[in-house]
Amino acid sequence: MKITGINLDIIWKNKEANFRNIEQAFEGREADIFVLPEMFSTGFCMDAAEVADSHEESLSFLRKMAKEKNAAFCGSVPVQQDENYYNRMYFVHPDGKTDFYDKRHLFSFSGEDQVYTPGKERVVVHYKGFRILLQVCYDLRFPVFARNNDDYDMIIYVANWPEKRVEAWEHLLKARAIENLSFVFGLNRIGTDGNDLLYRESSHCFFADGKEISVKEGNIISADPDLHELRDFRNHFRFLDDRDRFSIES
Repeated sequence: MKITGINLDIIWKNKEANFRNIEQAFEGREADIFVLPEMFSTGFCMDAAEVADSHEESLSFLRKMAKEKNAAFCGSVPVQQDENYYNRMYFVHPDGKTDFYDKRHLFSFSGEDQVYTPGKERVVVHYKGFRILLQVCYDLRFPVFARNNDDYDMIIYVANWPEKRVEAWEHLLKARAIENLSFVFGLNRIGTDGNDLLYRESSHCFFADGKEISVKEGNIISADPDLHELRDFRNHFRFLDDRDRFSIES
C-alpha cells in the first residue's frame, strides 16, 4: 500500500488558500492514502469559534479529493458539534464513507484544553487490509493510549509540532513503531504559524524495527508499507505476546 503526505506550510486561518495548495501539491500523484497535517485548513488555532467548520468545508474538501483521487484522505480540522469544539481527525474513504477520531490528549501548554473538548474513543480504521490507529500530535506523548493490543498494523499521527521540541517528536515516533511492532507514519507541518512558531520538515515513516522506510521529494513524503513483511516480522519476534494485560479507564 502506498501512503503519501504533504509537509504543508499552512496559511493561517485561510481555508481556501490551503485547499488550493494541497490540490496543487498532489496534482498528478497517486497513492492509496493521502495524509494532511493537524488542522490542515487553518493552522493550530485556539480561535475555535472563528475557524471551526460551520458547514463542513474541510470535510467536503476531503470527500472531493478522495473521490477525484480514488484514494483515502485524512487530516484533522477544528469542528463544532452542539456546544463543543473538537480537534477532529477525519479518514475519508474513496467512496465517501467517513471515520473520525477526536483528539484525546489536548495540549494544555497552549490552552487547547480550555477551548476544545477531548475525545473519548480510540479509533481503528480498516482500509485495504490494514488496521490503522488514528492519532493527533500530543497523543504521541502518551504511549499507553497507543498501546497495541494486537488490534492495529499502522499508526498515523498528524501534527503541528514546533521545531523547538522536534527531537521529542522524531524519537517518540520511532519508539511507538518499535514498542508496538507497527508501521508509524508521522506527518508534521512546515513554515511559521500565526503565533510565530517555526516548524521544520520532520515527517517520517518507520517500520516495526525502527527503520525509516519513507522517501522524500520536496515537501512530499511517501512510503510503501508491506503488510506481509510486518506479519512475518511479528511472527518471528512475538514481543506483543509478552505485553502487560490492562485496560484504560476514561
